[in-house]
Amino acid sequence: MALSITHQIGTLAGSSIQPESSTSETTATLSAAAVWKAPVAGIRCKARAGDSIDAVSPPVSPCRSPVLGPIRADLTAACSAFEVEAPPKEHAQWRDKAVKEKGVPVYVMMPLDSVTMHNTVNRRKAMNASLQALKSAGVEGVMMDVWWGLVERTNPGSYNWGGYAELLEMAKKHGLKVQAVMSFHQCGGNVGDSCFIPLPKWVVEEMNKDHDIAYTDQWGRRNYEYVSLGCDTLPVLKGRTPVQCYADFMQAFRDNFRDLLGDTIVEIQVGMGPAGELRYPSYPEQNGTWKFPGIGAFQCYDKYMLSSLKAAAEAIGKPEWGNSGPTDAGHYKNWPEDTHFFRKEGGGWNSPYGEFFLSWYSKMLLDHGEKILVSAKATFESTGVKISVKVAGIHWHYGTRSHAPELTAGYYNTRFRDGYLPIAQMLGRHGAVFNFTCIEMRDHEQPQDALCAPEKLVWQVALATREAQVPLAGENALPRYDDYAHSQILRSALLEMDGFPREDREMCAFTYLRMNPELFQSDNWRRFVAFVKKMGEGKDLHKCQEQIEREAEHFVHVTWPLVQEVAVDLMH
Repeated sequence: MALSITHQIGTLAGSSIQPESSTSETTATLSAAAVWKAPVAGIRCKARAGDSIDAVSPPVSPCRSPVLGPIRADLTAACSAFEVEAPPKEHAQWRDKAVKEKGVPVYVMMPLDSVTMHNTVNRRKAMNASLQALKSAGVEGVMMDVWWGLVERTNPGSYNWGGYAELLEMAKKHGLKVQAVMSFHQCGGNVGDSCFIPLPKWVVEEMNKDHDIAYTDQWGRRNYEYVSLGCDTLPVLKGRTPVQCYADFMQAFRDNFRDLLGDTIVEIQVGMGPAGELRYPSYPEQNGTWKFPGIGAFQCYDKYMLSSLKAAAEAIGKPEWGNSGPTDAGHYKNWPEDTHFFRKEGGGWNSPYGEFFLSWYSKMLLDHGEKILVSAKATFESTGVKISVKVAGIHWHYGTRSHAPELTAGYYNTRFRDGYLPIAQMLGRHGAVFNFTCIEMRDHEQPQDALCAPEKLVWQVALATREAQVPLAGENALPRYDDYAHSQILRSALLEMDGFPREDREMCAFTYLRMNPELFQSDNWRRFVAFVKKMGEGKDLHKCQEQIEREAEHFVHVTWPLVQEVAVDLMH
């Protein structure tokens, strides 16, 4: 009996798989008649209420991408039977033509633990079958985290690319493009992190010797997710500066995978902080330190950051401002009005001192991004790859005057100041893509008392990138498989937002969170394929929902046997 693809995909959650067998490339085609309902003849199109909400409340949480959790979904219903039939040859190029000639290409994030601590591919057979299935759905490619803590784990300058070499070849075999993330942060401690990959052992050793290499809050709490940007240019890591370590890592990656750059590897996303985002670790979930929708806390109390603050204060003749950060900015779980610094009336954020501190704090973050982008641009110049940087979608308390959670994260964005235009301009100087999160969220789905406004935030970022003439890409913050989220992603990706100029401009790419068992469940998979089709249509999408779904259904029907053949091959 053939092993169903859903059983294979289910092993992504950690269940056992059979001994390895040949995974030779196949040229068969696939069908999903058992999953998709047959088209109804004569069906008429009708408008759908785009703003209605699911019967079940959608998830509410901040912007970091969750990953495969302990869920062990039963996926056998996704492909209980197969119907193999020979599809017309013209379908072979249908998908690629739609994606490449117009619309917004869709990538899918791979599991964070795609490579094991032993530098091998995790759940190899399931991974291969999953990539094959994603290709059948019409996605452009995948995004994979290349963990500093795995590749350069034991000794400085000693790189083990083992599992990544195999994964990249697997992606190439299936004709998938790759967005490779230079993940210089720890996996664990952020929203949705379900596995733990620390920084390299030798980096942690240096942090244990000099605790100020780690980000520090006003209560002395250290954060080991990412090396403090306060020591970017100091030789604190076995004689090298952190920026040198990042540059050496990127150069080693380039040299090792030079033949794939520009063809299979089309984008390098450079990690610049916790969760790979250009920000401070102001809202860590680990050990219950922070909880949504708390304002977070400033991370400027290691000796290196304080030294810079002191110098900046002395430079403007205010040495008393350089002793520490704000002492009245509350705690991680507070709301703005709980604090003196962030309150709307007479808050310190809107004082001369507040302007000085927030300007310095945000400029340190911008300078950090600038230093790393200089290295990244020099490293990957003339290789044909794009450089991108991820910025967090901190949408809670966006409706307040101070925008406190954004300020503690390093984004100097208030009711009176645009904090995203300087970021976009900095990226523009290096030809980098602005990658933004929370694209799937709608304002009315969020807790109103926290004044969340993800749609307005996306709109502000879109305007900033337009003014800076920087490409904008996006990703969803939370795993969503419903049509409401897909519709919002489509609207955001096509920049069809209220008040945004109607012009021929779209996001340059969208990355979907995430490859996991739920994605391959029958209904979710059907909706996902239709979603990819709509994204491929782009601004030429003039067909009604029912027509698009019928086209997607037919495409899945004629392409599903390929996935079945892969599943059968994996059982031997």
